[in-house]
Amino acid sequence: MNKHPQFDNHLRNAYPPALLVVVFMLMVYWADFLFITDFHKYGVLPRSIEGLKGVIFMPWIHAHDDYKHLLNNSIPTFLLITLLFYSYKKIALKVFFFSWIYTGVFLWIFAKNNGAYHIGMSGVIYSLATFLFTSGVLRKYLPLQALSLFIVFIYGSLIWGIFPTNTRISWEGHLMGFVVGIILAFYYRKEGPQRPKYDYEIEKELGIEPPDLEGIYLEQQRIANEQEQALDKDSGEEQRVKIFYDYKKDLDK
Repeated sequence: MNKHPQFDNHLRNAYPPALLVVVFMLMVYWADFLFITDFHKYGVLPRSIEGLKGVIFMPWIHAHDDYKHLLNNSIPTFLLITLLFYSYKKIALKVFFFSWIYTGVFLWIFAKNNGAYHIGMSGVIYSLATFLFTSGVLRKYLPLQALSLFIVFIYGSLIWGIFPTNTRISWEGHLMGFVVGIILAFYYRKEGPQRPKYDYEIEKELGIEPPDLEGIYLEQQRIANEQEQALDKDSGEEQRVKIFYDYKKDLDK
């Protein structure tokens, strides 16, 4: 018997987009061997009209002479997109699309043009990982905060990728994805899943003044003290003893 049908339904809806992206990446990698054209020229070449087309094609192209480039990007791509569509299904497609486009645009604008083309899904990976982490922190919602901690645990080491440590790695693409992820998290912070609100928060939004709990408590204490004093007074009067003296004349005299 399945005790978590809702979880299974959400998961079934979350992983197909991730699988589709990874399969398309594999197809492009395979096509790179079939055609004479070198696909890396379809990557981003900063501030070059020729390299502007890379904004669209960059994430799908990987170095055909290094299968590890594709493998290293495929696993986090599948996992992060699945988490995105599972946790933020209403805005997941927009977040993925803008991570793709804006990372390429920022890279084209801000990266140095040293004649090298930027290719690969890693910029989008950085954007998705940063979005998932930052968004969970901003929303202050326990399940999403747990997801943020999971991202840190699994991909916390990605932070070093935004620094120029390897000449073959597009650290500028990582940095642009990192920045885009933060921007998207702030932009969509009021969309998607939100922390349940307490009654007093809802009343505040509706302009309903909350009750003066302290004043009510003090008033109840005052009334209780007055009643206690009244009971003490009545009890004292009931316990008071009255003595009467009756003087009689001496009849023998």
